[in-house]
Amino acid sequence: MRIGCCGSMISPKTDPVGIDIIDDLVRLGFDYIELSMADVAALSEDQFATLRQRVEKSGIACEACNNFFPPTMRLTGPQAKLATSLDYVSRALDRAAALGAKIVVFGSAVAKNVPPGFPHDEAMKQIAELLAHMGPIAQRVGIVIPIEPINRGESNILHLASQGLALARQINHPNIQLLIDYYHLKLEAEDPAIILQAGDAIRHVHFAKIENRVFPTEPDPQYAAFFDCLRQIGYSARCSIEAYSQDFTNDARKALIVLKQLIK
Repeated sequence: MRIGCCGSMISPKTDPVGIDIIDDLVRLGFDYIELSMADVAALSEDQFATLRQRVEKSGIACEACNNFFPPTMRLTGPQAKLATSLDYVSRALDRAAALGAKIVVFGSAVAKNVPPGFPHDEAMKQIAELLAHMGPIAQRVGIVIPIEPINRGESNILHLASQGLALARQINHPNIQLLIDYYHLKLEAEDPAIILQAGDAIRHVHFAKIENRVFPTEPDPQYAAFFDCLRQIGYSARCSIEAYSQDFTNDARKALIVLKQLIK
């Protein structure tokens, strides 16, 4: 299993893309970096060229992106515009592919949250229609889009991995799959056995300590149970730490040791 880190949560005000940690990740021994798709998509052509050069010179790749849609874009409700969203998807995925990404995560809680008074079943239909159109676009550039269930404290739709799995199976496209996020899974008190049910639909993993969503700097028996389920389904792709930190270098160093022990 390859271990990476989401950069955008480390210094979100000064580095929303998440690129500034890349040299530290290389030095510490991480396998890849995960950057914020919405912020990458918002860069000018010159800024994107500079970002791409920085990644290429670093020695590791941007193998994944999180934060797919900007919070200003509506994906559900009366203001959602499918054509506008798909135009953004095409442009964003072209940039992700140019960076070498193989995964772009569909979480985007703010963008997909259901507006007050709008029927949830209609919002789910909008999300499903969007994903059904996103699959062929992602396939064209060789990217998989895993659905990320997000806890109800941050989102008002698609909270559970079981719901994300059902949606992925409904879409039934090889490039629309599932992400398992330990943090959201535990906050929703969902049984990790959903991993066994999902099997090879799981294409990406996010990880953070539950308390305060920080780096997992110390072993915890619950971590072992989670990774044991992943081991049982033969998962060997990527696991990104998606967490906050007040001491990034020290926290990342310790967390990498913990994760390497867990994936043995």
